[in-house]
Amino acid sequence: MKIMEFPLTAQAALQRSALQARERWKPAEIGFWLALAGVYFAFPTSLVFATQIVISGLFALSLDLILGYAGIVTLGHAAFFGIGAYVAGLLAVHGWQEPFTGLLAGGLAAGLAGYLTSFLVLRGSDLTRLMITLGIGLLLYEVANRAIALTGGVDGLQGVEMGKLFGLFRFDLYGKTAYLYVLGVSFLLFVLTRSLMHSPYGLSLRSIRENRVRAIAIGIPVGARLTNIYTYSALLAGVAGALLTQTTQFVGIDVLSFQRSADLLIMLIIGGTATLYGGFVGAAAFLLAQDYLASLNPQYWLFWLGILLIVITLFLRGGILGGLALLPRLLAHWRRGRQQ
Repeated sequence: MKIMEFPLTAQAALQRSALQARERWKPAEIGFWLALAGVYFAFPTSLVFATQIVISGLFALSLDLILGYAGIVTLGHAAFFGIGAYVAGLLAVHGWQEPFTGLLAGGLAAGLAGYLTSFLVLRGSDLTRLMITLGIGLLLYEVANRAIALTGGVDGLQGVEMGKLFGLFRFDLYGKTAYLYVLGVSFLLFVLTRSLMHSPYGLSLRSIRENRVRAIAIGIPVGARLTNIYTYSALLAGVAGALLTQTTQFVGIDVLSFQRSADLLIMLIIGGTATLYGGFVGAAAFLLAQDYLASLNPQYWLFWLGILLIVITLFLRGGILGGLALLPRLLAHWRRGRQQ
C-alpha cells in the first residue's frame, strides 16, 4: 500500500529549514573545539590547569541547561557534582579502578539524585527553589563532613588510584592522558546536549522559560520537561565531578561546598547563559583571571575579581558571548556614523 505524502505548508517548510540551520555546525564552533585540541600541543606544561578548565566548563554547561534554557534557579548544583565525585572516588578506593565505568556510575548516581530531588525543587517560585537547592547542598555537605569513615571528612577521600585508560594509557603527572580523556568525554556529551537543545525539545524548554502559562496552553508537558532536563543536568554535573576525581585522584569535601555553586554561577554569568558555549568561555575567563589576580595580589585578588564581575554584568548583559554577538552591530553602527 502506497502511503500518500502531503506537501508541507510554507510555514512548516520554513520551520523545518530554521531547525536544520540551527543544527548545522558553524565554523566558529568547529574552531572552538579545534582550539581546545590545540591546547594539548601549544601548552604541554599547563595541561593540568587546562583540564580543570574543561571540567569546570562541562559543569557550567550542566547549570546552563536548567538556568539558561529552562529558567530554573539554583544555589546547590554542587550537590550533584559532589555526588559524582564521591561515587567515582569510593569505587576506586574499593578496587574498581576502571575509568569509564566509574565515570558512568558517578553520572548515574547524580542523575538519580537529580530525579528524586526534582519533585521538591521544581515546586513553587524561584525563591522557594533557591532555598530548597541551597538546603539540599548544605545537607549533603554536612553528611560528607560527618561520615568520616566513608568520605574522610575535611581531610578528603584518600587512596584514590585510577587504572589505565583503555588498559594502555596511565594518568601521568603532566596531565597529558587526563586532558585528552576529559576533552573527549566533554566533547561527546556536548554533541549530545547540543543536538537536544537545537531540537524541538530544546525549543519547548525556551517556551516554558519565557511563558509557562502559554506553554501549558499549547500542550507542552511542563512538569515532565522540567523533570527530564533537571535530571539530565544533574547527570552532567555528576560526570564532571567524577572526571575531577579521576584526574586528580583525590576528593575533597569542597566539591559539595556552597562556594563551588557560587563560583559556577559566576562562570556562567561571565560567559553568557543559554548559549551552550558560555559555560566553557566563562570557566576559562574565571579561572584564568583567578590565577592571574591571585599571583599579583594573593590577599586582595577577590576585590579585583568582584570589579571584573560588576563590569561584565553591567556592560555585557549577555556575558562575553553576548558582547561578541553585539560587536558586529556596534561596528556597523560606527561605520554608518563615520560615513555620515
